[in-house]
Amino acid sequence: MKSQTESRLWDVANKLRANSKLSSSQYSTPVLGLIFLRHADYKFTQKQDELEGKNKNSRRSVGKDDYQADGVLYLPEKARYSYLLNLPEGKDIGEAVNEAMKLVEEENKELKDTLPKSYNQFDDDMLIALLKTFSKIEVDGEGDIFGKIYEYFLGKFAMSEGQKGGEFFTPTSLVKLIVEIIEPFHGRILDPACGSGGMFVQSGKFVENHNKVANVELTCFGQEKTTATVKLGKMNLAVHGLTGDIKEGNTMYEDIHDSVGKFDFVMANPPFNVSGVDKEKVKGDPRWKLGIPAADNANYLWIQKFWSSLNDTGRAGFVMANSASDAGKSERTIREKMIRAGAVDVMVAIGSNFFYTVTLPCTLWFLDKNKESRKDQVLFIDARNIFRQINRRHREFTPAQIEYISRIVRLYRGEDVSDFDSVLDNQKKELEEQKSILEEEKKLSKGDKEELNQLNDYIKTIEEVRTLWKQNFSKGYDNIQGLCKIAKISEIEEQGWSLNPGRYVGVEEIEEEDFDFKERLQEYNEELQTLNSEAKELEEQIALNVEKLLGN
Repeated sequence: MKSQTESRLWDVANKLRANSKLSSSQYSTPVLGLIFLRHADYKFTQKQDELEGKNKNSRRSVGKDDYQADGVLYLPEKARYSYLLNLPEGKDIGEAVNEAMKLVEEENKELKDTLPKSYNQFDDDMLIALLKTFSKIEVDGEGDIFGKIYEYFLGKFAMSEGQKGGEFFTPTSLVKLIVEIIEPFHGRILDPACGSGGMFVQSGKFVENHNKVANVELTCFGQEKTTATVKLGKMNLAVHGLTGDIKEGNTMYEDIHDSVGKFDFVMANPPFNVSGVDKEKVKGDPRWKLGIPAADNANYLWIQKFWSSLNDTGRAGFVMANSASDAGKSERTIREKMIRAGAVDVMVAIGSNFFYTVTLPCTLWFLDKNKESRKDQVLFIDARNIFRQINRRHREFTPAQIEYISRIVRLYRGEDVSDFDSVLDNQKKELEEQKSILEEEKKLSKGDKEELNQLNDYIKTIEEVRTLWKQNFSKGYDNIQGLCKIAKISEIEEQGWSLNPGRYVGVEEIEEEDFDFKERLQEYNEELQTLNSEAKELEEQIALNVEKLLGN
């Protein structure tokens, strides 16, 4: 399968939208719905051929149950992709696609109220063009290409939809890093702020990369407060062949999956610094055993949610605002309790410009309920100077950089990393094959040229990472100035229970490139709020001490 398929399909679909009156938000979900239907039709056709071959000499008729028994969606005739492609001229195409989506839901109850039905807003020529475009997808053996296309389109739509896009899509390289550190080989996964389900998808790929069947090894449970995003997540699981249960609800007030102590893994990118949580409504909930923070944001409610959902051997990995690492008062008290209990395992500082909607940096937290040998220590990694610059405003981790950071964690845990060179070699071989295919093209589109640049960058960082690994970790784990340090609980206490990696690895704050005044001001304001909070706490403590001295 040519690696540039996704970008070429996007170019066609994006040009069609540009020539219409539709906004990106009006266009995105219906287009993803067509990709979903094309995938479902491919799987149905495969199973139909198999069943007809098996029952060639049998009198028993093949029915819906035969398809669904093997996890294949049943499609009636008017929901088939070929039926829609061959509709006669003059037929209302939009209404026909709406009807197809309704029929799929009726025959497959797990998809009730999930699929888009707003195709009447498309003119017939555009809809026909989209149907024909997706019909030409060259399908690989298992139909995996549909998941790749769906994921690629999700990212592109997220980028074009600004803040709304950030609500349903976490940049893939960040998700991959979380997954590589969490290592979800087998079990139940929870994402209580699941967006479009990217954490589940990357967990499935992790399992497949280790030669296991994701749908056998993993069961996914998600919660999301936005109806439209729940639908995106359900379709995303389906096109990737994953078993999951994504439900709509506000995680702060509803524990839909009865989560306490039930999950092997928790992964999430929750909304940062959310204010206005009704503290009366969350009181008494067993998810907040360490206390309700006094601060007017939900950061430490989310953190406790992730911790309380783990079973006795569970791991959690999540994205969090930088300010949470140093937050004072009641939040610091909760953080201290978690650190003393050995909950916090790894902290990774991430530089700015990784998100599509804001340039602010963030921190990845990793919790572990089964770290007895590491109970009195935390690994801090400062990854702010590790990235690939995509364009002026966006960065990512390359596959080799993800391996590098995650392998540092595995060394710290005492895991075997002897296959590192071979993993890098396999990455290089695959990337060079993709590059060769692109270079054979006589005429490269804009998207192809961008992909060629990406492949060159990825290949370059493989050797950079290999060199760094040999320099720093050829003899095993070591604290590296400016990169990583294992800190004892006593050291963290001396730092006021801060979990800011920069305080431990021994470097000053990095001066970020691509200065943006408005967003940098937001970052400074966040830091100022933390300092003001600490100053107020200090003022109160001084006043209390004065009162004691005066005998009041």
